[in-house]
Amino acid sequence: MLSVNNLKKIYNGKTVIDCLSFFVRGGDIAVIVGPSGCGKSTLLNIVAGLDTNFEGSLQTGGKKIGYVFQEDRILPWLTVAQNIKSVNPEGDDKEVQRFIDMAGLTGFERYYPDELSGGMKQRCSIARALYYGSELLLMDEPFKSLDYGIRHKMIADLLAIHQKEKNTILFVTHDIEEALSVADVIFVCKKNPMRLADTLDLHDKSELTPAKKQELKDGILRIITEQHRL
Repeated sequence: MLSVNNLKKIYNGKTVIDCLSFFVRGGDIAVIVGPSGCGKSTLLNIVAGLDTNFEGSLQTGGKKIGYVFQEDRILPWLTVAQNIKSVNPEGDDKEVQRFIDMAGLTGFERYYPDELSGGMKQRCSIARALYYGSELLLMDEPFKSLDYGIRHKMIADLLAIHQKEKNTILFVTHDIEEALSVADVIFVCKKNPMRLADTLDLHDKSELTPAKKQELKDGILRIITEQHRL
């Protein structure tokens, strides 16, 4: 569960987030889309507790929070297994292996980051966040720099992991197709300042026909395109 209530953020005298409120049910994947520079990463930093200078309130239900950034943040001097275990050194090696297997990194346990592809390093980052026991996982465009094939595989991996772990995910992306592929709910935001423009409930996947998907995509694009003109 994640509840954001009347959030306001001022940076260098400018209001970048204002009157932002939304609710994410426990176990849902919530995706935030919006124009570049609207404050999506700032919002994640606030939810993560990295930025405490804001007005309003948020509740995470006391959940352990993991954060996967746009770029991988795994430690170059540690192997895949060591990187994952680094967030809980006293943890069970069998649990480490479970998340390695879940992330599709079986056989790469002793590889160092410079021996891995970009997609594998991001999967290692995700596995580490989940091994940490992240009941709330924040993801800031984690697949942004990956090519289409790797991105498609990573989305499938993420959904498979989420299906097993049932954690809550707050996911930021510029890619509308990506958002529609992973989300239970999409929050479409405006900028200057960041505010909620629309909420799309996608819990019933049977309703997401190609025609409906295109309709939703067009609606999101209209909001974002209009914002780019401002």
